[in-house]
Amino acid sequence: MTDEERVRRIDEMLAKDAIYDVLCRYCHGIDRCDAEVLKSAYWPDATETHGTFDGNAWEFAVFMTDNMRANMRGSQQKIGNAWIVVDPDGVHARGETYVTGYLDIDEPSGPVQRIVGGRYLDRFECRDGEWRIIDRLYVMDWNRNGPSTAEWDEGLYAALKTRGARHPDDPWDKDMPPRRSG
Repeated sequence: MTDEERVRRIDEMLAKDAIYDVLCRYCHGIDRCDAEVLKSAYWPDATETHGTFDGNAWEFAVFMTDNMRANMRGSQQKIGNAWIVVDPDGVHARGETYVTGYLDIDEPSGPVQRIVGGRYLDRFECRDGEWRIIDRLYVMDWNRNGPSTAEWDEGLYAALKTRGARHPDDPWDKDMPPRRSG
């Protein structure tokens, strides 16, 4: 491998790492209902085609976090396989990222659990050394729905008192407890 090839491969690895950070930041922003973190995954002129919202991604961030805060007890987006292809120009990239979303929703009939599997088809752009999403299409591949079976204050889960919450009340937003010695 030549020095030039080695440098190109290192640049590509750094780009993929930065793009993966964008994907993780998106998940954190959406699950914690933190519109500012969610916006930071997108360029201001980015588009989001999500089905429930199609348009400017920063407007999507506000729309989704407001609606999720009002209608959902909690959610968790888990990304899996992430195939990221960086263009030779080092400024553009494409990605297909598998995602499973768990949604805990209060409906008139009672609490409902929804699990949905799909993919984020993204176009990324690097501006001034920073990668963000410029265009996203959400593809739903499957879903499963039913009455909630969540247990919060009984059985095995009763002792688990540290629970996820919306921003700014999530443990992530607070200082971590001090490390125990010994």
